Amino acid sequence: MSEVEWARLNASELNERAGAGAIAILPVASTEQHGPHLATGVDSFLCGEICRRTAVKLKEAGTPAVVAPTFWPGLAEHHVPFGGSFTLSISTYQAVLRDLTRSIVRAGFRRLVVVNGHGGNISALNAFSEELTRELGAAILFATYWLLAEEAFSGILEKQRSVLHACEAETSMMMVVRPELVDAKRLGEAVGPMADRAGSVLNQPLHRWRSFKEVTKTGVIGDARSASPEKGERLLEAAAEALAGRLAEAESWG
Repeated sequence: MSEVEWARLNASELNERAGAGAIAILPVASTEQHGPHLATGVDSFLCGEICRRTAVKLKEAGTPAVVAPTFWPGLAEHHVPFGGSFTLSISTYQAVLRDLTRSIVRAGFRRLVVVNGHGGNISALNAFSEELTRELGAAILFATYWLLAEEAFSGILEKQRSVLHACEAETSMMMVVRPELVDAKRLGEAVGPMADRAGSVLNQPLHRWRSFKEVTKTGVIGDARSASPEKGERLLEAAAEALAGRLAEAESWG
């Protein structure tokens, strides 16, 4: 059976996968502003595609995997002033994530990885990991795809080391995954402050919460003008390779 997407499988097929010890992959992302040139679903589209590619690579290597539907809202209060963004409270986010992961475990899957595609989720997911692991009684891993693939990404990108926001990296990948949602006429405007890594312009040693509007007029961190589909394909493959490689390691599951 070649299908890896949960929503495209019937219950009997999913029961079979669970019984075979398949890895369940839950993409978690966000729906938020991504500058003047990209649709708001960037994080969800990219995270879902990277998870799908990861599951295919695992299957080809002999490890069954299933990708759950992407959890599309995240913690994005810092994007709200630009408009077009959804956000959840931390308590709601934790409650829904708990129920989603519990549903996956109740469906019979004993190995679960939550793959994150939005920088604003990282701190909360790390904080939730201990409690969710204890409550679920199953092996659960948490990953942010660009952190796993940062070394590979740095060799592909020209102006940054990894994913920033609505940047060279995200725009390149969107040119592959959803090219119709990249407004090429506005790429010239898709420039903002540069940073060494995602979130660093907001998270300073002396931290206070700031909205994106305080640090970027365009809603962009980085420079999307050097984006290309060729880079996008290499980035997507590098992310999937990095994630599949880590998940295939038995020791990852403790």
